[in-house]
Amino acid sequence: MSELVLADSYTLCALACGTMGSAVLGGVLDALETASLNGNDFNSQIVPKPGRFLACVNREVSAERLQSTFGSKVEVFLHQHTKAVQQADVVLLGCKPQLCEEILSSKGMREALEGKLLISVLAGKTIKQIQSLVSPKTVVIRAMPNTPCKIRQGMTVISFAPVESPSSSTFSLVDESIVTGESTKPAVEWIFSQIGRALFLDEKHLDACTALCGSGPAFACVMLEAMTDGGVMMGLPFTVAQELAAQTMQGAARMVLEGSHPAQIRSSVSTPGGCTIGGLLVMEDGKIRSTIARAIQEATNIASGLGSKK
Repeated sequence: MSELVLADSYTLCALACGTMGSAVLGGVLDALETASLNGNDFNSQIVPKPGRFLACVNREVSAERLQSTFGSKVEVFLHQHTKAVQQADVVLLGCKPQLCEEILSSKGMREALEGKLLISVLAGKTIKQIQSLVSPKTVVIRAMPNTPCKIRQGMTVISFAPVESPSSSTFSLVDESIVTGESTKPAVEWIFSQIGRALFLDEKHLDACTALCGSGPAFACVMLEAMTDGGVMMGLPFTVAQELAAQTMQGAARMVLEGSHPAQIRSSVSTPGGCTIGGLLVMEDGKIRSTIARAIQEATNIASGLGSKK
């Protein structure tokens, strides 16, 4: 089985370039420009970086938006998906899940993707489902970024295809040195690290990640809105209450990311007989923990069926 090796200054194509494709392109371009201004020599780095950028769309208004946003930095292809993919080394597939088959089965696309790395960001579409639509010579991986990627504060979970061991019928994460080449994994990680954090997990976890990371911002915003409403009810101006709530949530999240346990933070704020413990008891009366956990469970179940919807 041959390796897919990415050279430096490879071509990155956003196929069906929408919100997420634009976020990825913007993050990567900003990183490269910042490095150039700071005098960093990417040629001396081990991880290959893209040097040419393409974006494919089907609507004229989308093409105009991309051209307005990126100017000459990104070559925009209108109704020319196959032509763009033919020129790419790495293809980021960002269409709606129900349009996946139509795009990948279009004339010439199978051949255009041969020898390329196809990164799918489609919720619910498994690697196996996508592999069935492309040539065996196409390397397929999945990535699940989320909405905060638009402001470079996203969370992306990446999965490589499972492969059957010659001596076993069980499956495990593919060794990138066998199928994707040693340069591929760090290159993919670098791309998504430009729009936030990135980590690798087995594909079996991606539906839960879709619920937790993909739907999570909506769940967090419901809590933020509720905290804001509480502040307004107690006399605070709306804009002030919203800023206080948003910064409080951001600060608490940052403390967790820097190593503090949520229970430790909660306990440190909950003084005996104080306002925090009183408020927490009201939240527990409303079964907030199980309600939020069940929301993740339900979103996961729905995510698992997205790939089969037409």
